[in-house]
Amino acid sequence: MVELEVDNDTVTVHVLGGHRLLALRQQVVIDRAAITEITTAEVDLRPPWVRAPGTFIPGVIAAGVYRGKGRKEFWDTTFDGNAVRIDLNGPDFTRLVVDVDNLDAVLDALTGELADA
Repeated sequence: MVELEVDNDTVTVHVLGGHRLLALRQQVVIDRAAITEITTAEVDLRPPWVRAPGTFIPGVIAAGVYRGKGRKEFWDTTFDGNAVRIDLNGPDFTRLVVDVDNLDAVLDALTGELADA
């Protein structure tokens, strides 16, 4: 699970607890201007094939960086329906898929923040 911190120019994804070890990352910082779409992640959505570095147990957890077909994505999800999908056109990542504590509040906050930008 992660916490999202939104400010004027960036969104910081703070990876929590043991997921730091599984994802091999403490945080991801993205430019708000790079966000193209924010939505609820489909439960059957899966990461690109190449895991580099990270953890993947089918249907249980995807945590870390995944690459494939021109994509570079950061995932931290247990596929339980509480994930947000953030599509990007930035230089670092093309997509983030992360579990959050309160999905509706995060979607409202991020889409509201984008409308204000």
